[in-house]
Amino acid sequence: MTTERSTAPAAQVPGGQVPVADVEALSRNAGLMTEQFSRALAAYAKPLEEGKPNTALADSVTEVVRTLGTVAEKWFTDPQKAMEAQSLIGGQFLALWGSTLQRMQGETVTPVALPDPKDKRFSAPEWSANPVFDFLKQGYLITTRWAEILVDEAEGLDDHTRAKAQFYVRQISGAMSPSNFLATNPELIRETLRENGANLVRGMKMLAEDVEAGGGELRVRQTDPGQFKVGVNMASTPGEVVFRNDLIELIQYAPQTDTVLKRPLLIVPPWINKYYILDLNKDKSYIGWAVSQGLTVFVISWVNPDARHASKDFESYMREGIFAALEAIERATGERQVSAVGYCVGGTLLAVSLAYMAAVGDDRIASATFLTTQVDFTHAGDLKVFVDEAQIRSIESGMQERGYLEGAKMANAFNMLRPNDLIWPYVVNNYLKGKAPLPFDLLYWNSDATRMPAANHSFYLRNCYLDNKLSRGEMVIGNVRLDLGKVTAPVFNLATREDHIAPALSVFEGCRAFGGTVDYVLAGSGHIAGVVNPPAKPKYQYWTGGPAHGTLQDWIATATEHKGSWWPYWLQWLEYQNGERVPARQPGGDALPSLGPAPGTYVLEKA
Repeated sequence: MTTERSTAPAAQVPGGQVPVADVEALSRNAGLMTEQFSRALAAYAKPLEEGKPNTALADSVTEVVRTLGTVAEKWFTDPQKAMEAQSLIGGQFLALWGSTLQRMQGETVTPVALPDPKDKRFSAPEWSANPVFDFLKQGYLITTRWAEILVDEAEGLDDHTRAKAQFYVRQISGAMSPSNFLATNPELIRETLRENGANLVRGMKMLAEDVEAGGGELRVRQTDPGQFKVGVNMASTPGEVVFRNDLIELIQYAPQTDTVLKRPLLIVPPWINKYYILDLNKDKSYIGWAVSQGLTVFVISWVNPDARHASKDFESYMREGIFAALEAIERATGERQVSAVGYCVGGTLLAVSLAYMAAVGDDRIASATFLTTQVDFTHAGDLKVFVDEAQIRSIESGMQERGYLEGAKMANAFNMLRPNDLIWPYVVNNYLKGKAPLPFDLLYWNSDATRMPAANHSFYLRNCYLDNKLSRGEMVIGNVRLDLGKVTAPVFNLATREDHIAPALSVFEGCRAFGGTVDYVLAGSGHIAGVVNPPAKPKYQYWTGGPAHGTLQDWIATATEHKGSWWPYWLQWLEYQNGERVPARQPGGDALPSLGPAPGTYVLEKA
């Protein structure tokens, strides 16, 4: 295989600021770059050649055009509004032109537009020191902020259309940043000249590999996957698989204490990701910490579904998931009642199961902990922009062909919530700088995607995000209408302050749906980091203030802030529910012989 040749570093202009390229080496590497780019194009075109066009992309583009066209119509069909829109941007660009001319004449001027201090895209000194790049930067900021104002102040838009337009503007703004392009990024120009283009050869090679890995779609690598292995340095807490069916493997962890709480703990993770976010490594493992505190921990490891699971719906996940686990735990420990933890959509399933159990008189779950879980989707997060009748029909049409939703689809959706953090920095670093991303356990887990059965995902989108039936008492499972108000088991409800997926307000409002006592706790950071905040190395704080009364702002104003991890506080809450201890239980006994060591086999299946 042809690869770029190593070359001596490019010559330097006196002062060492602007490298001067070796023309011969640059020309040679341009040819190698073209080879790799052609390979990427071939990988991209392969599905088309096989008669498998990406219709979802066309549907997405149509949705973007339709939504932003609606916004444009609100402004530009009225001459007065059109003039107002033009004046918003025209005045700022006139000011920018004037200040740029003054700078070129050696005058000191105040910038017309400044990036957010947290915005790392324009951290290279040339973005401010060089008038040309400073103009590009400010022109970009003026234009994108103008687009945001047009969406925010468009009259007559419904809330959903406005939210979609805001989301699409963020995506387009992130993509069009001058920092993303070689010709308009001074740092990339400097790097390319210094390496005589070898960085672009490496970058195009990684681009080709990532398009091939995505089966014709770009799957941007965010970390070095070779540094991680599930069951070795991830998901490594010792335990045994003690039960398996079509949907789950149930893992029981080996005790680390002589005695344990009498009531076992069942963890229900989301099936849209793999469970080991709660067992990331020995220093960040919620599961490992819970075991070390004297809990008998069981966790559900969901299957990575394929076409065989197409008909598995929410009721299937309740019966073959949570209910099957409860039966297995009783056989393994002799305990009928458990404490349960549900994370994200796993928590939504847990709440659905609790409502069903309350309706039929089943009290096997004695207390429930919800981690960044929504049961009321009125104030659902940014993912709600993907949910309306037209978009759901498009998703269902795609799932009907395969029987499931591709794991990459959901992973891409999560990345799009934070494009300037999770997409474009990696595009620039990987494909233009030619640097492999650093090893990062959280991003490895994030890229280890899972599929979703068609029936389950359709039910979730329609009943939760679209129609919000659970909180309204309208959801029906197994011919039983669900009422969360009948759930009287004590609830620990954790939200995180910067969560874009299950916003703190959404979790707060959801507390009111339950019929028993609810302890609302707010952690710092977001959907993942706010939950995975171990006591040994805490990064964030948490707030306590009791039940969710009044408004969220009022609750926060009177809440008590605590430094460190919320985990010990939760353990005290759990022990308060039932603190009796018994001798430690070993997994894999006579009742449920071991089917193999943790982390099992389902978690190893790749999407």
